[in-house]
Amino acid sequence: MAKEWFQNEDFWLEYGPIMFDEQHWAEAKGIAKALCSLADLDKGSRVLDVCCGPGRISVELALLGMNVTGVDITQPFLDAAQESASDEGVAIKTLNRDMRSFSSPELFDCAVNLYNSFGYCDSMEDDRAILQSVFNSLKEGGTFIIECISRETAILNFTAGEWFERAGMTVLTDFGVVGAWEGLRSRWILIDKNGRRIEHEFVQRLYSAVELKNILQGIGFSDIQIYGGYDTRPYDQNAQTMVIVAHK
Repeated sequence: MAKEWFQNEDFWLEYGPIMFDEQHWAEAKGIAKALCSLADLDKGSRVLDVCCGPGRISVELALLGMNVTGVDITQPFLDAAQESASDEGVAIKTLNRDMRSFSSPELFDCAVNLYNSFGYCDSMEDDRAILQSVFNSLKEGGTFIIECISRETAILNFTAGEWFERAGMTVLTDFGVVGAWEGLRSRWILIDKNGRRIEHEFVQRLYSAVELKNILQGIGFSDIQIYGGYDTRPYDQNAQTMVIVAHK
């Protein structure tokens, strides 16, 4: 399997502090509680955090009594997740795996894929492979929750770019539409206090809510609900994001 940009650990070491800033860490506790409610989880429920990053949600779920396994392709993030868990006095299991080929001998009550971490593979077949791996990892009756930008929310919230200060860096962003809103091109430029410049560009494939729902149904998921936020608000012109809750 060819190596793709998100498999480059140097990228995450440079951009991680920008993407996982204080605001996103502060949101984690509320999101974890919402996930437990959406999936009707009890203490001890087994949760798979797909593309868990530095453990932002994994640790909060563990603090709520969940039995959490975090999977990510970037080992430094998994190391950070373990450090955060240790600091909070909880245990989580972390696995350095590619979700396109992930398999688990143990099945989970719930799987989550959050914070816009879907749609970056080179092909739709790889995207489907991730969703199939999630399906295979769930118990019968298990719940899958995915949250990410959709085609609709990308259109609603589109901006051509902006600049801001974060984590000691000046950050410049430039966004563009790929094809007929088939993807969103993102160009991020980081400039540190010494004038060092880091630049990276990538494309996220955009799915409409209905397209993603149909793919999930084709894999075998059922009772699929689409919300405009973790608070189950309607998925309409006021949607904050796309949250899909599906069951095996």
